[in-house]
Amino acid sequence: MPSVTVPGSHGRAVRVDAGGTVRVVNTHGTQVVDFWALRADRPEIAMSMQHSRIVWRNLRPRPGDKMLDEERSPMLTFLEDTSPGVHDTVIAACDPIRYEQLGAEPGHRSCCENFAEALAELSITRNVPVPAPLNLFMNIPWDLDGNISFDPTVSAPGDSVLFRAEVDVIVVASACPQDIVPINGPGGGKPVDVELVTSP
Repeated sequence: MPSVTVPGSHGRAVRVDAGGTVRVVNTHGTQVVDFWALRADRPEIAMSMQHSRIVWRNLRPRPGDKMLDEERSPMLTFLEDTSPGVHDTVIAACDPIRYEQLGAEPGHRSCCENFAEALAELSITRNVPVPAPLNLFMNIPWDLDGNISFDPTVSAPGDSVLFRAEVDVIVVASACPQDIVPINGPGGGKPVDVELVTSP
């Protein structure tokens, strides 16, 4: 099965035809992965967290759940999760403004830039905003009052999630560059590589 390494702080995109699968492997267990899917025939149509949560009736996807696009059509089916199942669908992808607000040095990498760079490698451009990602392995606890916090992932080395494509899709994954808030480890863990494994 073909495997693509997504280096820490960078992004990669792969095509998955209908019926094929993609597995996202948290190689070291500490890395949050911003994850998107776009329709291969119309890349401006993306997997939508707000539309998908309606059918999940939950803030987190679980195996068996469908991932819907912005037209409410299934794009992916979530088949398997070997992690504790702690993922996030609320937080936006990081961008240069976010890092400026956090006091980072200019030029800090971001998931929004990784998204665009990964698509550019496939000669794909979009003239619409970066969609909200499925933040795999990201630990954003909430309480009954709606308060949230940014906590380290609870994933272990080698944990993975598996999706089946219901239509031809372009999958984009960013090994999140966040090293200021502790989502990739206490004190702002160093971003590390993850793997995308595809199968027809």
